[in-house]
Amino acid sequence: MFGTTELIVIALVIFVLFGASSIPRFAKSLGQAKGEFEKGVKEGRVQNSPKIAEKAPSKKRSPKKKD
Repeated sequence: MFGTTELIVIALVIFVLFGASSIPRFAKSLGQAKGEFEKGVKEGRVQNSPKIAEKAPSKKRSPKKKD
């Protein structure tokens, strides 16, 4: 995909464009966004997992009568 030289050049371009002070803030916001995403995924799994103890009893349907 990318070699070491390309990654160094990309890092230098980002450093020049955004400056040294904004890179840590950007990295922090990325970390927080990743944490929120993982938290949401975990909550989604908990909500969608089958809960046997809390399931409502199933209602049996009687077949329709033909007239």
